[in-house]
Amino acid sequence: MNILLIGSGGREHALAWKMAASPLLSKLWCAPGNAGIAQDADCVALDVADHAAVIEFCRANKVDLVVVGPEAPLAAGIVDDLASAGIKAFGPSKAASQLESSKGFTKDICKANNIPTAAYERFRDGDTAKAYIRKHGAPIVVKADGLAAGKGVVVAMTLGEAEAAVDALFATAGAEAVVEEFMEGEEASFFVLCDGENALPLVAAQDHKRAFDGDKGPNTGGMGAYSPAPIFTDAIRERTMSEIILPTLRAMKAKGMPYKGVLFAGLMITKDGPKLIEYNARFGDPETQVLMIRLMSDIVPALLASVDGELKHFDLRWHPEPALT
Repeated sequence: MNILLIGSGGREHALAWKMAASPLLSKLWCAPGNAGIAQDADCVALDVADHAAVIEFCRANKVDLVVVGPEAPLAAGIVDDLASAGIKAFGPSKAASQLESSKGFTKDICKANNIPTAAYERFRDGDTAKAYIRKHGAPIVVKADGLAAGKGVVVAMTLGEAEAAVDALFATAGAEAVVEEFMEGEEASFFVLCDGENALPLVAAQDHKRAFDGDKGPNTGGMGAYSPAPIFTDAIRERTMSEIILPTLRAMKAKGMPYKGVLFAGLMITKDGPKLIEYNARFGDPETQVLMIRLMSDIVPALLASVDGELKHFDLRWHPEPALT
């Protein structure tokens, strides 16, 4: 089969490397790709923001499946437009990708469905947000509501840091913020494939988000990762599925926006169990780099099963050895 992969990062390189090994693959393109991806796929200078151009490329090259790597094209509705053109695409719809593109949307889903997460409030102006922060004290967490490539979060240890984060966020016209309680524990990244109703658990990883050694400096999109994550035991996985993932999928289906694709749960493993920090609507970077090394099975049938709603009886095998990037 012919596959078009969208993206240009380390995540897409890992996906391209894994898909290139599939016996089902006839041809793999990546738009726009990078020098590393060019070892496994033909990189094409395609403007992925131009959905009509992507559809035209797919039709001209008889593309059977489009795999969307980054979050921005998902939030822009590329999966919806491809589906309307009769082209299969792996990833959530524009509506379903709000689980990443709006932190407030996700927090409201959690509140309505008793999904464990940090206490929070949503704000459209800085003065009200700062009043809330002064009432609750530090440490406290300030988040930009929209897409921020994994870097829109400030964990403020003092009131001054929190107020500065609010000022910086609301310096942009039309900004919205989520301010939430500081959760104590250890973070983990957990991934599941979804087909709108069923969820196939993958494995967990942990990434190093701070820019500097010693867990210091600002948050980044991720400086490195390893898998498995020792903190993420079988018991924690079962609780994450039953208390967080499956209630989310049921809620999304009930809202008329069933979630298909990969769902990436950023978790805090607290003394009371797993709590949701945030969702991402795509594979993580750098976590995908270690997940694809550990995945023993062919990934292409799993991606197709997600698109086609056939994950109920699907399974994947994993190498037990750890991977590190």
